[in-house]
Amino acid sequence: MGEPTFADQAAAAFNRRDWPRARELALRALEQAPLARSGMHYVAGIACLEMQQLVPAIGWLRQAVELHPGRADFAAQLAKALSIARMPGDAVAAADRALALAPADPITLDTLGVVYTQANAHERAIAVFRRAAACMPGAAHYRFNLATSLVFAGDTQGAEQELEACLALDPAFWKAHLTLAQLRHQTRERNHLERLRSLLTEASADPAGAMYLHLALAKEYEDLGDYPAAFDHLVRGKAAGRASRPYAARRDEALFEALMRAFSQPSQEASGFPCEEPIFVIGMPRSGTTLVERILSSHPDVHSAGELQNFGAVLKRLSASPTPYLLDPDTIARARRIAPRHLGEAYVASTRPATGAKPRFVDKLPHNFLYAGFIARALPKARIICLRRDPLDTCLSNFRQLFAQTSPYYDYSFDLLDTGRYYVLFDRLMAHWRRVLPDRILEVRYESLVDDQEAGTRALLQHCGLPWDEACLRFEHNPAPVATASAVQVRSPIYRTAIRRWERYRAQLAPVRELLRHAGLVPEDD
Repeated sequence: MGEPTFADQAAAAFNRRDWPRARELALRALEQAPLARSGMHYVAGIACLEMQQLVPAIGWLRQAVELHPGRADFAAQLAKALSIARMPGDAVAAADRALALAPADPITLDTLGVVYTQANAHERAIAVFRRAAACMPGAAHYRFNLATSLVFAGDTQGAEQELEACLALDPAFWKAHLTLAQLRHQTRERNHLERLRSLLTEASADPAGAMYLHLALAKEYEDLGDYPAAFDHLVRGKAAGRASRPYAARRDEALFEALMRAFSQPSQEASGFPCEEPIFVIGMPRSGTTLVERILSSHPDVHSAGELQNFGAVLKRLSASPTPYLLDPDTIARARRIAPRHLGEAYVASTRPATGAKPRFVDKLPHNFLYAGFIARALPKARIICLRRDPLDTCLSNFRQLFAQTSPYYDYSFDLLDTGRYYVLFDRLMAHWRRVLPDRILEVRYESLVDDQEAGTRALLQHCGLPWDEACLRFEHNPAPVATASAVQVRSPIYRTAIRRWERYRAQLAPVRELLRHAGLVPEDD
């Protein structure tokens, strides 16, 4: 037998997940025989994707798909790469091509389901997740992904059945316990406390397991009115999650300062892309942004695009910043040189084809408050709405929530005082935007919207230049999927139980109350 070829060695490196070596050997194989080694395009593409080198990954995977048009798995991986690169239109098109090839393996189907989920195509995601689960009914992972899509689509009963099936297959599928706890209000007669407590010892050796179980227990104890126990489990769960996420408030402080330096003076520029379609709903997470999005998207002229990462991703790409963070001082400095019209056009184009069928669309990524200066310049006719909620309720709600683990935005939320410090930065930045972006941002009090829904809704529609429509008062009947932390709550009418929720934890919140009081954000006698 002769020496193994570069292609053989690349395949071996690929199988042992040695991505740098797999990429190197695949490229050497392609130098020798570009067409004879066409499978090496796929190896190089996956290796680059795993190393987070998105541009070359997409290039190699495109070539792999062109050379092997009948390979659904190749097309699915291209769709995945495009989705990660925040190119949802291209990602869905690639996913549709893969699906048309009738893939039967669960890995490819699951990959397509994730791509559709990221593009807010939840009905298609449900269909392929069902097929993946049917292909391999003993795999808990596929049942969990199906359950998550059912939650987004509002099928809580179906989601509960899939979550229980997931846990029957694997009781240590920890995140399913938290999703199940959050699916509905738990009662004395119907809850999961006994099962959750029985698993704590087993999960204690796994920080992620401890995090999910403690947070599930916190949710269920709160539902039952045992607030001291709820807060104890909340602190323990967040501490377990924080252990693997080194967070330095100084990094966020530097980011916010860089934004204020970059937009230091009021700007009257109108050189951006004059598109009236986008409506940005921004604010601290858990401050009522989803409620406003549901109200607006109940209007017949408005499409809900969900929590798009597109604006930040487009800005990062056009800035050519080589830093690993989506937004940092280097990116801000470089992005100032981007032509506003180019940025605005690129952002709107990145939202297609999901948007464009209706006159307006809502981009409800709360942390777009960081990009308000860029948005105002790039899209001078876009409407921006910022939700404001009681500072203590906001901080508690952020601390209570486990946000997307892969997002760059939420590391502060694993510690209560870090959450308070982040709120102070947010409040300071919003005051800055009021000064340098006069009349561009409508700030809406969550509590005022709850107290007088019709008056608040009329103000929202007026700011957006939309005619009155009664459907906006019945947002709970809006059938559109919801892929946020509020996916269950927003299918109910407006309720007041979230107002001054912090009073249930008055003693436990004393340190963050003092921090906010020192910053002048809560009154002395509250």
